[in-house]
Amino acid sequence: MRKGLLTILMLTLSVILAACGSSGDENNSESSEDNNSSQEASGEKWSEIKEEGKIVVGTAGTLFPASYYPEDSDELTGYDIEIMREVAKRLDLELSFKEYGVDALLSSINSGRVDMVINDFQPTEDRKEKFAFSEPYKYSYSTMVVRESDLSGIETLEDLEGKVHGGGATTVYSQIAEHFGAETKSYGNVANDVYLRDVANGRTDFIINDYYLQSLALKALPEIEVQLHPDLQFHPTTSAIVMPKDAQTLKEKVDATLQEMREDGTLTEISKEFFGGKDASKKPDKDVRELEDIDL
Repeated sequence: MRKGLLTILMLTLSVILAACGSSGDENNSESSEDNNSSQEASGEKWSEIKEEGKIVVGTAGTLFPASYYPEDSDELTGYDIEIMREVAKRLDLELSFKEYGVDALLSSINSGRVDMVINDFQPTEDRKEKFAFSEPYKYSYSTMVVRESDLSGIETLEDLEGKVHGGGATTVYSQIAEHFGAETKSYGNVANDVYLRDVANGRTDFIINDYYLQSLALKALPEIEVQLHPDLQFHPTTSAIVMPKDAQTLKEKVDATLQEMREDGTLTEISKEFFGGKDASKKPDKDVRELEDIDL
Protein backbone atom coordinates (compact mmCIF):
# COMPACT_ATOMS: atom_id res chain seq x y z
CA MET A 1 0.00 0.00 0.00
CA ARG A 2 1.33 3.38 -0.98
CA LYS A 3 1.51 6.20 1.60
CA GLY A 4 0.60 9.74 0.64
CA LEU A 5 3.84 11.50 1.53
CA LEU A 6 4.20 14.98 0.06
CA THR A 7 7.02 15.94 -2.29
CA ILE A 8 8.40 19.13 -3.87
CA LEU A 9 7.93 19.36 -7.61
CA MET A 10 11.12 18.70 -9.58
CA LEU A 11 11.10 19.88 -13.18
CA THR A 12 13.37 18.33 -15.79
CA LEU A 13 14.97 19.30 -19.08
CA SER A 14 15.43 16.33 -21.42
CA VAL A 15 17.67 16.12 -24.49
CA ILE A 16 15.91 14.82 -27.62
CA LEU A 17 16.51 14.69 -31.34
CA ALA A 18 16.79 18.05 -33.11
CA ALA A 19 14.81 18.65 -36.28
CA CYS A 20 16.44 19.68 -39.54
CA GLY A 21 15.14 20.65 -42.97
CA SER A 22 16.17 21.66 -46.46
CA SER A 23 14.95 24.10 -49.08
CA GLY A 24 15.55 24.91 -52.72
CA ASP A 25 13.67 25.06 -56.03
CA GLU A 26 15.11 21.75 -57.24
CA ASN A 27 13.58 19.97 -54.23
CA ASN A 28 10.01 21.25 -54.60
CA SER A 29 8.48 17.77 -55.02
CA GLU A 30 10.49 16.41 -52.10
CA SER A 31 9.41 19.40 -50.03
CA SER A 32 5.77 18.69 -50.88
CA GLU A 33 6.22 15.05 -49.86
CA ASP A 34 7.84 16.17 -46.62
CA ASN A 35 4.91 18.47 -45.87
CA ASN A 36 2.46 15.63 -46.48
CA SER A 37 4.52 13.35 -44.22
CA SER A 38 4.55 16.04 -41.55
CA GLN A 39 0.77 16.39 -41.73
CA GLU A 40 0.39 12.62 -41.50
CA ALA A 41 2.74 12.50 -38.51
CA SER A 42 0.80 15.26 -36.75
CA GLY A 43 -2.32 13.10 -36.81
CA GLU A 44 -0.67 9.71 -36.43
CA LYS A 45 -0.45 9.75 -32.63
CA TRP A 46 -4.10 10.64 -32.20
CA SER A 47 -5.15 8.01 -34.77
CA GLU A 48 -3.12 5.39 -32.92
CA ILE A 49 -4.65 6.33 -29.56
CA LYS A 50 -8.19 6.48 -30.96
CA GLU A 51 -7.81 3.08 -32.65
CA GLU A 52 -6.62 1.47 -29.42
CA GLY A 53 -9.22 3.33 -27.39
CA LYS A 54 -6.65 3.88 -24.67
CA ILE A 55 -4.23 6.59 -23.59
CA VAL A 56 -1.14 6.02 -21.42
CA VAL A 57 -0.07 8.97 -19.29
CA GLY A 58 3.16 9.40 -17.33
CA THR A 59 3.15 10.97 -13.86
CA ALA A 60 5.25 10.82 -10.69
CA GLY A 61 2.61 9.85 -8.15
CA THR A 62 4.54 11.63 -5.39
CA LEU A 63 3.63 15.27 -5.99
CA PHE A 64 0.98 16.57 -3.59
CA PRO A 65 -1.60 17.79 -4.52
CA ALA A 66 -1.02 17.27 -8.25
CA SER A 67 -0.31 13.53 -8.44
CA TYR A 68 -0.19 11.46 -5.27
CA TYR A 69 -1.60 8.61 -3.17
CA PRO A 70 -3.69 9.64 -0.17
CA GLU A 71 -2.68 8.01 3.08
CA ASP A 72 -4.01 4.45 3.39
CA SER A 73 -5.09 4.39 -0.26
CA ASP A 74 -3.81 2.64 -3.37
CA GLU A 75 -5.71 4.95 -5.73
CA LEU A 76 -3.79 7.71 -7.48
CA THR A 77 -5.43 11.14 -7.30
CA GLY A 78 -4.64 14.86 -7.37
CA TYR A 79 -5.43 17.99 -9.36
CA ASP A 80 -3.49 16.85 -12.42
CA ILE A 81 -4.75 13.27 -12.17
CA GLU A 82 -8.43 14.20 -11.95
CA ILE A 83 -8.05 16.65 -14.84
CA MET A 84 -6.53 13.86 -16.91
CA ARG A 85 -9.31 11.46 -15.95
CA GLU A 86 -11.92 13.98 -17.09
CA VAL A 87 -10.06 14.67 -20.36
CA ALA A 88 -9.88 10.94 -21.13
CA LYS A 89 -13.56 10.49 -20.26
CA ARG A 90 -14.63 13.30 -22.60
CA LEU A 91 -12.44 11.89 -25.37
CA ASP A 92 -14.02 8.45 -24.79
CA LEU A 93 -10.67 6.83 -23.97
CA GLU A 94 -9.60 4.27 -21.40
CA LEU A 95 -6.88 5.80 -19.22
CA SER A 96 -3.85 4.21 -17.58
CA PHE A 97 -1.03 5.88 -15.67
CA LYS A 98 2.64 4.90 -15.59
CA GLU A 99 4.76 6.27 -12.77
CA TYR A 100 8.34 7.48 -13.12
CA GLY A 101 10.70 9.65 -11.15
CA VAL A 102 10.34 13.24 -12.30
CA ASP A 103 13.69 13.30 -14.07
CA ALA A 104 12.55 10.34 -16.23
CA LEU A 105 9.11 11.62 -17.22
CA LEU A 106 9.99 13.58 -20.35
CA SER A 107 12.25 10.80 -21.61
CA SER A 108 9.29 8.42 -21.26
CA ILE A 109 7.58 10.45 -24.02
CA ASN A 110 10.66 10.24 -26.24
CA SER A 111 10.92 6.48 -25.78
CA GLY A 112 7.24 5.93 -26.52
CA ARG A 113 6.50 4.40 -23.13
CA VAL A 114 3.73 6.96 -22.61
CA ASP A 115 1.55 9.04 -24.89
CA MET A 116 1.76 12.17 -22.74
CA VAL A 117 2.84 13.40 -19.31
CA ILE A 118 0.94 15.36 -16.66
CA ASN A 119 2.93 16.37 -13.59
CA ASP A 120 2.77 20.15 -13.11
CA PHE A 121 5.27 20.76 -15.93
CA GLN A 122 6.02 24.31 -17.05
CA PRO A 123 6.18 24.93 -20.83
CA THR A 124 9.57 26.65 -20.90
CA GLU A 125 10.97 27.94 -24.20
CA ASP A 126 13.54 25.14 -24.24
CA ARG A 127 10.90 22.47 -23.73
CA LYS A 128 8.57 23.97 -26.34
CA GLU A 129 11.29 23.37 -28.93
CA LYS A 130 11.15 19.64 -28.14
CA PHE A 131 7.59 18.91 -27.05
CA ALA A 132 4.01 19.99 -27.68
CA PHE A 133 2.17 21.50 -24.72
CA SER A 134 -1.53 21.83 -24.07
CA GLU A 135 -3.13 25.11 -23.10
CA PRO A 136 -2.44 25.85 -19.40
CA TYR A 137 -4.59 24.15 -16.80
CA LYS A 138 -2.85 25.90 -13.90
CA TYR A 139 -1.45 29.40 -13.24
CA SER A 140 0.93 30.08 -10.37
CA TYR A 141 4.25 31.63 -9.37
CA SER A 142 7.34 30.74 -7.36
CA THR A 143 7.88 31.25 -3.66
CA MET A 144 10.60 30.28 -1.22
CA VAL A 145 10.60 28.10 1.91
CA VAL A 146 13.01 29.40 4.57
CA ARG A 147 13.69 28.81 8.27
CA GLU A 148 11.18 30.35 10.67
CA SER A 149 13.86 31.63 13.04
CA ASP A 150 15.72 33.98 10.68
CA LEU A 151 14.24 33.61 7.17
CA SER A 152 17.56 31.86 6.41
CA GLY A 153 19.21 35.29 6.27
CA ILE A 154 17.41 36.11 3.02
CA GLU A 155 15.66 39.42 2.34
CA THR A 156 15.91 39.58 -1.47
CA LEU A 157 16.74 37.18 -4.29
CA GLU A 158 20.16 38.77 -4.45
CA ASP A 159 20.84 37.39 -0.93
CA LEU A 160 20.84 33.83 -2.31
CA GLU A 161 24.53 34.06 -3.21
CA GLY A 162 26.47 31.51 -1.19
CA LYS A 163 23.31 29.83 0.16
CA VAL A 164 22.33 26.16 -0.35
CA HIS A 165 19.14 25.36 -2.24
CA GLY A 166 17.31 22.03 -1.94
CA GLY A 167 15.80 20.70 -5.15
CA GLY A 168 16.10 18.58 -8.27
CA ALA A 169 19.32 19.09 -10.19
CA THR A 170 17.59 19.83 -13.50
CA THR A 171 14.68 21.95 -12.29
CA VAL A 172 13.71 25.47 -13.28
CA TYR A 173 13.78 26.31 -9.58
CA SER A 174 17.40 25.20 -9.27
CA GLN A 175 18.24 27.31 -12.33
CA ILE A 176 16.78 30.34 -10.56
CA ALA A 177 18.70 29.61 -7.36
CA GLU A 178 21.98 29.09 -9.19
CA HIS A 179 21.46 32.22 -11.27
CA PHE A 180 21.51 34.21 -8.03
CA GLY A 181 24.66 32.43 -6.83
CA ALA A 182 23.29 29.58 -4.70
CA GLU A 183 24.50 25.98 -4.71
CA THR A 184 21.92 23.22 -5.27
CA LYS A 185 21.80 20.11 -3.09
CA SER A 186 20.00 17.64 -5.35
CA TYR A 187 17.59 14.89 -4.33
CA GLY A 188 15.99 11.90 -5.99
CA ASN A 189 12.27 11.16 -5.94
CA VAL A 190 11.88 11.79 -2.18
CA ALA A 191 9.01 13.00 -0.04
CA ASN A 192 8.48 16.64 0.84
CA ASP A 193 9.26 16.29 4.54
CA VAL A 194 12.87 15.41 3.63
CA TYR A 195 13.31 18.74 1.85
CA LEU A 196 11.64 20.74 4.60
CA ARG A 197 13.52 19.13 7.48
CA ASP A 198 16.82 19.82 5.75
CA VAL A 199 15.97 23.54 5.67
CA ALA A 200 14.87 23.52 9.31
CA ASN A 201 18.05 21.68 10.36
CA GLY A 202 20.37 23.95 8.36
CA ARG A 203 21.52 21.32 5.86
CA THR A 204 20.04 23.60 3.21
CA ASP A 205 18.90 27.22 3.41
CA PHE A 206 15.85 27.46 1.18
CA ILE A 207 13.61 25.76 -1.35
CA ILE A 208 12.22 27.56 -4.39
CA ASN A 209 9.05 26.02 -5.76
CA ASP A 210 5.43 26.54 -6.73
CA TYR A 211 3.32 28.71 -4.41
CA TYR A 212 0.33 26.36 -4.22
CA LEU A 213 2.41 23.24 -3.69
CA GLN A 214 4.58 24.77 -0.99
CA SER A 215 1.61 26.33 0.82
CA LEU A 216 -0.15 22.98 1.05
CA ALA A 217 3.02 21.13 2.01
CA LEU A 218 3.63 23.50 4.92
CA LYS A 219 0.01 23.20 6.02
CA ALA A 220 0.33 19.42 6.03
CA LEU A 221 3.61 19.46 7.99
CA PRO A 222 3.17 22.26 10.57
CA GLU A 223 5.60 20.69 13.03
CA ILE A 224 8.59 21.53 10.80
CA GLU A 225 9.96 24.98 11.66
CA VAL A 226 9.93 26.53 8.20
CA GLN A 227 7.71 29.08 6.43
CA LEU A 228 7.13 30.80 3.11
CA HIS A 229 9.19 33.96 2.73
CA PRO A 230 6.69 36.82 3.29
CA ASP A 231 8.21 39.22 0.75
CA LEU A 232 9.37 37.11 -2.19
CA GLN A 233 6.94 36.20 -4.99
CA PHE A 234 8.49 35.81 -8.44
CA HIS A 235 8.55 33.91 -11.74
CA PRO A 236 4.88 33.62 -12.80
CA THR A 237 4.27 30.16 -14.26
CA THR A 238 1.79 27.97 -16.06
CA SER A 239 1.44 24.19 -16.07
CA ALA A 240 0.40 22.13 -19.09
CA ILE A 241 0.14 18.58 -20.39
CA VAL A 242 3.26 17.47 -22.31
CA MET A 243 2.97 15.58 -25.61
CA PRO A 244 5.25 14.53 -28.49
CA LYS A 245 6.28 17.49 -30.61
CA ASP A 246 4.59 16.25 -33.79
CA ALA A 247 1.32 15.17 -32.10
CA GLN A 248 -0.58 18.28 -33.18
CA THR A 249 -3.93 16.58 -33.68
CA LEU A 250 -3.70 15.10 -30.19
CA LYS A 251 -2.87 18.55 -28.84
CA GLU A 252 -5.91 20.05 -30.59
CA LYS A 253 -8.18 17.40 -29.06
CA VAL A 254 -6.76 17.96 -25.57
CA ASP A 255 -6.91 21.76 -25.88
CA ALA A 256 -10.53 21.68 -26.99
CA THR A 257 -11.42 19.44 -24.06
CA LEU A 258 -9.61 21.63 -21.54
CA GLN A 259 -11.42 24.68 -22.93
CA GLU A 260 -14.77 22.93 -22.44
CA MET A 261 -13.77 22.11 -18.87
CA ARG A 262 -12.78 25.72 -18.25
CA GLU A 263 -16.03 27.09 -19.65
CA ASP A 264 -18.30 24.70 -17.75
CA GLY A 265 -16.47 25.24 -14.45
CA THR A 266 -14.94 21.77 -14.16
CA LEU A 267 -11.36 23.06 -13.87
CA THR A 268 -12.38 25.47 -11.11
CA GLU A 269 -14.24 22.72 -9.27
CA ILE A 270 -11.28 20.32 -9.38
CA SER A 271 -8.85 23.07 -8.37
CA LYS A 272 -10.86 24.06 -5.31
CA GLU A 273 -10.98 20.43 -4.23
CA PHE A 274 -7.20 20.09 -4.20
CA PHE A 275 -5.96 23.62 -3.50
CA GLY A 276 -7.89 24.44 -0.34
CA GLY A 277 -10.71 26.27 -2.08
CA LYS A 278 -8.41 28.29 -4.36
CA ASP A 279 -8.81 28.45 -8.13
CA ALA A 280 -5.42 27.68 -9.65
CA SER A 281 -6.98 27.38 -13.11
CA LYS A 282 -7.06 31.20 -13.36
CA LYS A 283 -4.26 33.76 -13.35
CA PRO A 284 -3.48 35.03 -9.82
CA ASP A 285 -4.32 38.65 -9.04
CA LYS A 286 -0.95 39.46 -7.49
CA ASP A 287 2.17 41.53 -8.20
CA VAL A 288 4.75 38.89 -9.11
CA ARG A 289 8.34 39.72 -10.08
CA GLU A 290 9.34 38.67 -13.59
CA LEU A 291 12.84 37.22 -13.95
CA GLU A 292 13.63 38.67 -17.35
CA ASP A 293 17.39 38.18 -17.15
CA ILE A 294 17.18 34.38 -16.82
CA ASP A 295 16.77 32.09 -19.83
CA LEU A 296 14.38 29.47 -18.41
